[in-house]
Amino acid sequence: MISKFYNVKSFIQNEASQKIIFIGSGLICLTPLVSSPIALALGFGLVVFIGNPFEKYLHQYIHLLLQISIVGLGFGLKLDEALQAGKSGFVLTVASILTVMIAGYILGRVFKLEKKLSYLISAGTAICGGSAIAAVSPIIKPATKEISLGLAIIFTLNSIALFVYPAVGHLLQLSQEQFGLWCAVGIHDTSSVVGAAGKYGDEALKIATTVKLARALWIIPVSVITMFIFKNKESKIKIPWFIGWFILAILLNTYFPVFDKISSSVTTVAKSGLNLTLFFIGSTLSLQTLKTIGIKPLAAAVILWVMISVGSLIYIIS
Repeated sequence: MISKFYNVKSFIQNEASQKIIFIGSGLICLTPLVSSPIALALGFGLVVFIGNPFEKYLHQYIHLLLQISIVGLGFGLKLDEALQAGKSGFVLTVASILTVMIAGYILGRVFKLEKKLSYLISAGTAICGGSAIAAVSPIIKPATKEISLGLAIIFTLNSIALFVYPAVGHLLQLSQEQFGLWCAVGIHDTSSVVGAAGKYGDEALKIATTVKLARALWIIPVSVITMFIFKNKESKIKIPWFIGWFILAILLNTYFPVFDKISSSVTTVAKSGLNLTLFFIGSTLSLQTLKTIGIKPLAAAVILWVMISVGSLIYIIS
């Protein structure tokens, strides 16, 4: 019995074996057998028990795979659906961004956080998680530790949201439209927004994706304002160009009937790609990373998240 245990242990600790297990798990996430939350949990579970043999390389591919998957989801939308979704979420988007940025500043003062760390958390919560943090970081020039801490907090809350939001949605019997809009406003990162909405239903997924990407465009004006707040006019603004490809996919699917034949297959592949993205994201979270999160920045982030989640939900169902 003991010898078998050590044989298993030595197998797991072998780098080649770790790569086989990791790749095999990733392939499973591409199948319908694994939902978005399970893919995220599987990635985190693997990194805890066997580590991540591809950690050096994954970070540069996660955002690319996410962007490709989102563009693929565009082939499941028609232009009138996208415009209607964007219109329904516009007022809530503007109000929530302003509220979160102001509240984030106040909480930063209350908890005596570093100004740049507080700003990273606020921008990540207000707009689109890690993408917003990546966009404003070159402008405010925070320390590497502050960027890592901001990302760790945002991704941790994203992971929780992926499980909590669908459960609350079913409990409150939210419609597909209500849930999709709530996800787009209340969840930080696009990957978790699409993952949670996709688990709830196809209509929720369409609305959540469109509203979230429209929300992501607010990176541009927020980045401009950030330059003046931190007095750095030499920085370049990082524009999320992939949103243009998403819009192009919608236009092709709307005005060219030939795409009707492949749109279903493309969106199915895109959803599988999203699951793989969430698996990769889960594998980049570790217990060591989570231990670096301090109580004060975590408390500020949680308060902001609860505030935007509860506030937007009340607005949507009222």
